[in-house]
This record gives sequence, structure tokens and C-alpha cells, in this order.
Amino acid sequence: MGDGAKADADAGDEFAAVLTGVGSRLRALRRERGTTLAQLGEMTGISVSTLSRLESGGRKPTLELLLPLAKAYGVALDELVGAPATGDPRVHVRPFTRGGRKFMPLTRHLGGLQAYKMVLPGGRGAAVPLEQRTHEGYEWLYVLAGRLRLVLGEHDVVLTTGEVAEFDTRTPHAWSSAGPEPVEILSLFGPQGERMHVRARPTKK
Repeated sequence: MGDGAKADADAGDEFAAVLTGVGSRLRALRRERGTTLAQLGEMTGISVSTLSRLESGGRKPTLELLLPLAKAYGVALDELVGAPATGDPRVHVRPFTRGGRKFMPLTRHLGGLQAYKMVLPGGRGAAVPLEQRTHEGYEWLYVLAGRLRLVLGEHDVVLTTGEVAEFDTRTPHAWSSAGPEPVEILSLFGPQGERMHVRARPTKK
């Protein structure tokens, strides 16, 4: 095989590998956002069966499919297809808004542990019922500013600045601001149940 043919073959193999990974990235991103296939279908106009086949690898990804998905998720197209990072610190993943909440991704990769800064609008208060939901994964929340109301199964608690909560997201859960002021939180989410690994702990005196 000549050098040109070999280069073409290598490029073809690399392209095939990229396409193979798109489905798993899309599934990880959807689970990370807590979005169902039906909800995603409503946002993009793509049928649930097509979305399901796309995630499982049974449907070849095309620009006609990936562009509305990238828009719905608020990410760049190259993130969906697994293009390498530029290495430029000025390049940031774009923030997005979902249900009145602002999400600022702090990690570029899809899959594995994901980090977000979230800003939740104020005004909900402790008396407003919250609709709890469940999904695969593990969540760790840190309150950066304000007061966060966390409903976790039968528990209904208020966390203040500097307090932390962590839980298996298969437990029914919901959260909102606990008063009229917005609340800022840091979220670490493992869509497959990944947790943080503590490498050092304070010594006991």
C-alpha cells in the first residue's frame, strides 16, 4: 500500500472511530442533563426512535441531526463529535439556560464526572411544592452563595453558603432557591454513578 493510500485508510479509520463515539457522548450528555428522549425530541423536532438509534449507534450521525442537538444542549458541534480540545485557555464551553436556571459547564469532556456552576432564580421559597425526579448518577452540591432548598425523598432541608450535600440521584430529588434571592451552587455530577475521590483527609488531633 502506497503512502497516499495508507494515509487515506488511516483517516478513514479515525473518522469511523469518531462516528462510533458520538452515540455514547450523546447518551452521556442527555443523562447528565436529566433529559428524556421525549423531551429532547420536543426540543429538536427529531423523533424519539431516531434519537434512540443515534445514541445506540444504530443510526449514522449527520449534520442535520447533530446541529439541532448541539443547539438544544448549548454545546459546540465539535464537543458532540469528540474533536480534540484546542488547548487555548480562552476557549470556553458555552453556558446555557434550562428551566430558568443558568448552567456554566466547568468541564469540556462528555462522560465521566461533570462540573457545573449553577445559578437558580429566587422567589420559590420553602412553601412551594417541588416536583422530584430520579435518574442514574451521583450528585455532589456545594452552596457558593445564597440559600438552597433541597428536597430528597422525605427530607426537605435548607443549605446555606459553604454547606454540602451528596446523594444517589436514583433517590427522588429536587432543589430550588430557599427564598427571594438567587442561589449559586457548584455541582459535580457522575452520570454513571462516579464519585469524587478524596486523596487526603485532615488528621485528627
